[in-house]
Parts: sequence; structure tokens; C-alpha cells
Amino acid sequence: MHRSLRPGLTVVLLSLACTAAATPATVALGRDYTFPTPIPGFPTKLSEVQGLEVNTFTTSDGVELAYWEAGAGEPLIFVPGWSGNGAQYVNLLHLLSSRYHVYVIDPRNQGLSARVEYGGRISRFAMDLKEFSDHIGVRKAHYAGWSMGAAVLWSYIELFGTARIDKAVFVDEPISIYAHDDWTEETRLNAGGTTTSAERMVAGFTAGGPLNQLVTDMLPLERSMAMDSPYFVNSEGFANAVIQNDPEAMGRVLFDHITNDWRDVVQHRIDVPVAIFSGELSNNLPSQRWMQRVIPDATLHVYTAAEQGDHFLMFKNPVKFSRDLQTFLDR
Repeated sequence: MHRSLRPGLTVVLLSLACTAAATPATVALGRDYTFPTPIPGFPTKLSEVQGLEVNTFTTSDGVELAYWEAGAGEPLIFVPGWSGNGAQYVNLLHLLSSRYHVYVIDPRNQGLSARVEYGGRISRFAMDLKEFSDHIGVRKAHYAGWSMGAAVLWSYIELFGTARIDKAVFVDEPISIYAHDDWTEETRLNAGGTTTSAERMVAGFTAGGPLNQLVTDMLPLERSMAMDSPYFVNSEGFANAVIQNDPEAMGRVLFDHITNDWRDVVQHRIDVPVAIFSGELSNNLPSQRWMQRVIPDATLHVYTAAEQGDHFLMFKNPVKFSRDLQTFLDR
């Protein structure tokens, strides 16, 4: 979940012809960007992120999607969460591009991709991901889904199997956000259920409706507002400067996302090496432990509070996440 839904942010939207030519990020955005917090070993400006590009492709249903890429080597594809975008991954693109060809796809209605009134379903997002992998011509890749991005990967696996997935990474996503009335507390914790009203949750995130613990888990929203990491300050500042989220457009997928239950896919369809990331500051941790138990040989990384172990751990602690990710991928 990307926290910025505030109006009045600087708007710089991508408008590129669908072309095979590489487009440097500063050209695609029409500007450079200076990160607010200098960090030793990290770029001070967007133009210093070596080889960073923003390119586009068009889906089979006519939607232009943007994707960020940098580096060379084995392909590593990141799928952002709900309202997320490639700008949030700027630190990870910097760190990982020395080892991998890193891609981050902006889902439809998010980031720099087109806003459309159709295709607001996780299954269509999974098809978009498949068509993206076709577009870049990868036979096999590592895939990493954060938040709703993990659900997109589960849908991809359900629809297309794992033949083109080398290793899979799931970062802190409940397996079923919707908690059914007949569930026991153990079932709810194992699935990760946080709401009994998808309508109220959608209204809270997209239309200014009330948000409280009776509607859904408030910890991710609280942790998104904690600017307690200089890496997070930089990536959020950059994302807020170049992206304007449209809550109505993003709301088209949220109801579908909330009401999907992926326990059958997680338990029976995943036959590739898996790493799971969560933390002590996430209420999703019980469901991530269940996922580790049911996926053969899955690895679970639990970050402590001191290690920024919340829903945004990969952005707040990109150095540790990148190191742990590389260790897993090199296995």
C-alpha cells in the first residue's frame, strides 16, 4: 500500500509512445530529482541511479503500462502492492541492479500506467504480468510481490503455473483479507483476515470513509506514516513528487483484492523455491508463518522492530532486504 492519496502533490505523469527504444528515467519524467536525505553510498539525485529507465508496453486489451528497469543479468521482476509504483523501488533498483536485470511494473491505474475503467481484477493484473514477461522476452525470472503484488503472483500461478518462475518472493501479504463469519480465530490468523466488510474498507481507502480497527488492520497505515528510515524518506519523497494516485481508479481493483482467498493456491500450487518476508511490527506475521508451514521448504524472514520489520520493511531497510534477497536467489 502506498500511503500518498493526498491532493496537491506535484504531478509528473509519463506520456511515452510505445517504443522499443530505452528511455532514461529523467527523460521519461521530464525532470531530475534530488533526494531529501543524503545517504553514504546512495545516489543524491535520480540522474545518479545508474542505467535507470522507464519504458512502456501495451497490453492485449489496449492499456499502456509503464515499467522501471535497471541493470543486467538474471531477470528479477517486482510487482508493487495496491497503490504502489516503481518510484518506491528506487533504492532497491540502485542496490540490486549490479547483480540482476531488475524490473518493476506499474500496474494499471497505478504509478505511471494508464488510468482505465476496466480490468480492475487481480486476475487481469496477473494477465498483465504474464504479457509483460512476454514483452521483455524472458523465458524464466525471479518474481517478488509486495502486499497486493503477492496476490497478483498467486493469481499468476493459478492461471499459468510456475514453469516461468525461477524463485518467488512474497512480502507481508495476507492470504485472505476478508474474514468469513464462520471462521475460528485460528483460521482468521492463519489466513490473515482483517475485515468483515469489503465495502467499508474500500470506502475508507478511496472515498474518505471512516477507518478504524473495526474496519481493518490499521497498523500498515500507521507504519506508512512513520518516517523513521532515511531510505523511506527518500523513496516516498520521490514517489510523492512524480506520482499522483487516483483513489477512484485504484478502488476498481481493491474490492476484488479484498474478497479473494488464496489459501488453496498457496497450499497446493506452489512448487518453486519461496522466500517470505514479514516482521514484528506487522499483524500479518501469523499468516506468513502459516504460509511457510504449507509451502515445502519455504524460508521465512522475520525482521525485528529495530530492523524496521513492518509492512514497508523492503523500503525502510533496503540494504538488509537486498542482502537477504540475494542470499535466497543465489541458493
